[in-house]
Amino acid sequence: MEDFYCSYAQRFSKLRLKGICLFNRCTLFRFMKGFICSIFLLGTLLIFPNWGFFAHKRINRLAVFTLPPEMIGFYKENIRYLTESSVNPDRRRYSLADEAPRHFIDLDHYGDSGLFKMPPFWPDAVRKYTEDTLKAYGIVPWHIHRMYYSLRDAFLLREPARILKISSELGHYIADAHVPLHTTENYNGQLTGQEGIHAFWESRLPELFADHFDYLVGKAEYIPNPQLAAWGAIKSAHEAVDSVLSVEKKLSLKMGSRKYTFETRGRQTVKVYSQAYAKAYSTLLDGMVERQMRSAIKMIGNFWFTAWIDGGQPDLKLLIGYTPSEKELDERRQELQHWKQRNVTSREHETDN
Repeated sequence: MEDFYCSYAQRFSKLRLKGICLFNRCTLFRFMKGFICSIFLLGTLLIFPNWGFFAHKRINRLAVFTLPPEMIGFYKENIRYLTESSVNPDRRRYSLADEAPRHFIDLDHYGDSGLFKMPPFWPDAVRKYTEDTLKAYGIVPWHIHRMYYSLRDAFLLREPARILKISSELGHYIADAHVPLHTTENYNGQLTGQEGIHAFWESRLPELFADHFDYLVGKAEYIPNPQLAAWGAIKSAHEAVDSVLSVEKKLSLKMGSRKYTFETRGRQTVKVYSQAYAKAYSTLLDGMVERQMRSAIKMIGNFWFTAWIDGGQPDLKLLIGYTPSEKELDERRQELQHWKQRNVTSREHETDN
């Protein structure tokens, strides 16, 4: 499972991978070190997951096909980049301290009604809970909104490289917001004796069954309020948490030893949830993973389209293979800065955030 390195290991000391550097001198000790590391990796395979690399790549790729004719040419020309770069935010978890909280939000930390009492807009949330608290328990819906503004600005500046980078990474965070276990402190079933369920839901099930999903989600649509749309995704995902956990708990008791099997991945033999168990779980969830993937695909297309509209609808055909000069970029940045400062009074209906 290629994504277990990109895990919840950096969730602010909740779980952290510890490097095994016990021996470094004689050949025997080096052998023992390698053996211990192999066992450690087998043990953590079912513990440290993220919305799988496989699923992230597929979601971003398919979002391209929701775009209108004015956008799809540019995005299709760069579809490989958008697909492969969709997992870059996960790779940054080990190099950027602020990256981890951008992928989740522990709503239940704020009580049973956490979803309904959380201020949807960042300044209000900071005033109520402080920025440190919010970052400790996840900021994904607010970060999605921030990324939307960054993408809008990239369209305004007509910077193709930034448009692609931000589009791919915005897609990642939107996809994460659709994973139920990204919205709870019990994100890996560690509080209910269900360790490994995170990778099971968001990696194992898509890898086994995604080729049979229906991805016809319709065309991208304009979002009047991106921030509230992000919270809508969080709400839908959080409402599924109880089913994700309770269904698996009952199935585990029923299937017992048939829950796990071993598969060969490259040169390693790894412990995974069995295909029979995965199929039974997927059936009991009644297509939940498919629904969440479809919703993520559609929302990503919606956000890309909305940012393009709000960014002045630049002619993207002209940006294929185009790199603006530094002088052009400086002029556009100054223009954008003036626009943000609102030095000139405008009618209310012409203003924007």
